Amino acid sequence: MSSESKEQHDLSPRDSTEGNDSSPSGIHLELQRESSTDFKQFETNDQCRPYHRILIECQEKSDTNFKEFVIKKLQKNCQCSPAKAKNTILGFLPILQWLPKYDLKKNILGDVMSGLIVGILLVPQSIAYSLLAGQEPVYGLYTSFFASIIYFLLGTSRHISVGIFGVLCLMIGETVDRELQKAGYDNAHSAPSLGMVSNGSMLLNHTSDRICDKSCYAIMVGSSVTFMAGVYQVAMGLFQVGFVSVYLSDALLSGFVTGASFTILTSQAKYLLGLNLPRSNGVGSLITTWIHVFRNIHKTNLCDLITSLLCLLVLLPTKELNEHFKSKLKAPIPIELVVVVAATLASHFGKLHENYNSSIAGHIPTGFMPPKVPEWNLIPNVAVDAIAISIIGFAITVSLSEMFAKKHGYTVRANQEMYAIGFCNIIPSFFHCFTTSAALAKTLVKESTGCQTQLSGVVTALVLLLVLLVIAPLFYSLQKSVLAVITIVNLRGALRKFRDLPKMWNISRMDTVIWFVTMLSSALLSTEIGLLVGVCFSMFCVILRTQKPKSSLLGLVEESEVFESVSAYKNLQTKPGIKIFRFVAPLYYINKECFKSALYKQTVNPILIKVAWKKAAKRKIKEEVVTPGGIQDEMSVQLSHDPLELHTIVIDCSAIQFLDTAGIHTLKEVRRDYEAIGIQVLLAQCNPSVRDSLTKGEYCKKEEENLLFYSVYEAMAFAEVSKNQKGICVPNGLSLSVV
Repeated sequence: MSSESKEQHDLSPRDSTEGNDSSPSGIHLELQRESSTDFKQFETNDQCRPYHRILIECQEKSDTNFKEFVIKKLQKNCQCSPAKAKNTILGFLPILQWLPKYDLKKNILGDVMSGLIVGILLVPQSIAYSLLAGQEPVYGLYTSFFASIIYFLLGTSRHISVGIFGVLCLMIGETVDRELQKAGYDNAHSAPSLGMVSNGSMLLNHTSDRICDKSCYAIMVGSSVTFMAGVYQVAMGLFQVGFVSVYLSDALLSGFVTGASFTILTSQAKYLLGLNLPRSNGVGSLITTWIHVFRNIHKTNLCDLITSLLCLLVLLPTKELNEHFKSKLKAPIPIELVVVVAATLASHFGKLHENYNSSIAGHIPTGFMPPKVPEWNLIPNVAVDAIAISIIGFAITVSLSEMFAKKHGYTVRANQEMYAIGFCNIIPSFFHCFTTSAALAKTLVKESTGCQTQLSGVVTALVLLLVLLVIAPLFYSLQKSVLAVITIVNLRGALRKFRDLPKMWNISRMDTVIWFVTMLSSALLSTEIGLLVGVCFSMFCVILRTQKPKSSLLGLVEESEVFESVSAYKNLQTKPGIKIFRFVAPLYYINKECFKSALYKQTVNPILIKVAWKKAAKRKIKEEVVTPGGIQDEMSVQLSHDPLELHTIVIDCSAIQFLDTAGIHTLKEVRRDYEAIGIQVLLAQCNPSVRDSLTKGEYCKKEEENLLFYSVYEAMAFAEVSKNQKGICVPNGLSLSVV
């Protein structure tokens, strides 16, 4: 800053001999002048001191009456007016805002193209993921259809594809299998056992008088879980508790998805081999499933095994080619649909089911089933399962929508996204659907094929509608092993996360450990327990980071006012008698002892000095011997000529985000202990929150406000001047002489 500017603000940090400072220093001081605090620097002559006095008046805060505040809030939120009603409707239905402004010429081609391609990809995936969710193939098509329509109406993201998602299908399938076993359904029969009939627990299909078979009961369970998950998500939106997703870090979500992918792969192994095995649930299901597979490996259906290998040989290379040449291809090769069509034709004309007992998809009805209310009796059984499903669903949806919105330069409303995904679950649950969320793989395809707006979701829904009304029965002969291969091939992205581990380890070892713990617990225990373990371990790591944070002594970078760690950088200047200490964490009850021990270790321990003081004083009294010439003994001479050089400790508070009562008491205790041995403690660069806590905690009296500084440099300058003026001297830490 120029000298003229310095005179204008009267904030010159040094005298005329140091007036040729660079502009960053001047800017720094100007910002200090604009900061909000009522702490005053010490009284001195600004023209001859390397520090300056700042007088800033705080904004007056009006006393808020809680009753008036509540009444005002209620009036604001509850009053109805045409303008407010309009804003509410427009906010809840974003389509009313963007559709009237739709640029047909600019956007229609990209939306139609991306919608068609995603719809074509969704047909085989919807059928395949139905098996993962323990449902009939048609229910996967229903789910994708209704999710596309509802998100088109309620969603704010232009690019994400909402529909079936492998991890959620796995979690739904685990819940469905558990409830099927409770209801008495086994793997071999489609109706419940006679014991269930005698117990009066038999469920009837309300559309007819026949007994509800296994398929019927499975979708009842799936719809009930979906309904509850949607209710939770809408409730999160209403009460604005989206902050829950903050606890699901990227490392945690990535580890969870990878761990769940191992479980998905394991659950599909029986279809690859054509084995008729019960689905394992609960803790350790991955291990027990593989035990069952190897025990029954001799029963492998060779037809299914050969089909699986052939499909893998076709799908994997083509998928890799799609990714490798995605910049050159206008649209990815719909290899999944090609494989499904070819496999269906081969199975039908080769009569693989009749001749080789190959497992097939079976009859897929056309049209839509009548809507049905979720089974209320099942709600208590699945309410807890729906919590984890709802959290994972909205966390993935919100994170993907924000990621693509940032990439393409528009904004999404996270709260509205929760409403959208919630109603994508609530409404379809009445139409025999299961849980949905955004899916990364299909979203990437949608983006890369030219998607411009949410209208592409309607095109996708039309493709699915065509399949549901006309084409669905043609998939009767499709082998389940083909669907299993499609599911497994789509896990490539999650399993590739292992390649990113070295990079993650170099960036953050803590995140890598969180990833491994979440991945292993999700795979080896269960998905729900794995998620819980991951969240708890992640929070424990956050606490651990603040419990044992980094701390260091600082030195001055030459020809600047910047301070850095002396243990990290060379050629830093330090002033004799002054130690500058930085603590990189909030100071609160968990790490207060760590703060004290680090400070005492890197400077001096006042407790030990006071103990030495007392011992030396007692020894001096006992052993004081004066010679006839009045000369003190050797010990007295040594005591008076061995001064303690340290006279000031500056605590850099820039990395201390907040203080609690324990933190304030710790600072008071540290200051008191050091003052007892003649060392002054100064605080620098406290943020407004810390300053406010210090004021309320009565850290210093009115006349002691010169203990707080806006910068470390000013605190150091004050320490030098005060030392020269007052002549502070602490001989051996045993006495304090002021000249």
